[in-house]
Amino acid sequence: MSARFDASFNDYTRHLAAAANRANRLALENAESAFGVQLRAFERNANATAGFIGELSQAGAELPTLLPKGLQVAGDNLQRLGNAGQEMLDLGLKTGIAIGELARQPFTPAPAQPRKAR
Repeated sequence: MSARFDASFNDYTRHLAAAANRANRLALENAESAFGVQLRAFERNANATAGFIGELSQAGAELPTLLPKGLQVAGDNLQRLGNAGQEMLDLGLKTGIAIGELARQPFTPAPAQPRKAR
């Protein structure tokens, strides 16, 4: 009786450990994707801002003509940040759904082996 309980308990813990490992892997992949989204947004914003600062630093640049362009760059940067935030939220929701599906899977042990006749 004890051996059968031990085998069943071992099967359940093995399944639980495998599910936890998959959930951990999903969470890590989500974090990597979110970091990539943030990095791309930062890179695009930095390039746009650096380009505007380059135009601003030119000797013949007039401030009244550059002000609308500066506002446009700032607006575009905010829009990219908003899009990145929305994409990260999407990734988080998809990961949460995947982990939820993983948690709904029943932890069924391997089929019981037939008892040996004594």
